[in-house]
Amino acid sequence: MLRKHLLTLTLLASAGLAQAAQTIDVYRDPNCGCCKHWISHLRDNGFTVNDHVEPQMSAVKQRLGVAPRLASCHTGVIDGKFVEGHVPAEQIHALLARDDLKGIAVPGMPIGSPGMEMGDRKDAYQVIGVTHDGQDVQVAQY
Repeated sequence: MLRKHLLTLTLLASAGLAQAAQTIDVYRDPNCGCCKHWISHLRDNGFTVNDHVEPQMSAVKQRLGVAPRLASCHTGVIDGKFVEGHVPAEQIHALLARDDLKGIAVPGMPIGSPGMEMGDRKDAYQVIGVTHDGQDVQVAQY
């Protein structure tokens, strides 16, 4: 019986650690409004956000290995991995559990993605993962 309770406590403690706030650095253009909305989405979903206004976003993306085909208006970095564009918070949590990806991206600025809400309109979009050897893999579809 004691062993069962210890196992339960261990599992609960592990779950609590997994739910602890993760810190993400977000680099954004000073003139972009949707980036601020995405940052709000992250904060609403438990992330601590370090907001960096960056006038040279192309240099940030190049340094992090974000291919131009995946580009959007802002770039996040969490646990050494990149998060490009309007990625939903749930996909960032999933990224942290994966060792096979160096980052994820929602290319462009699809309407209805987090930070790009415009009424009831929602465009279909994909979350694309990038492996350590540069291959694209579909992670999710919305």
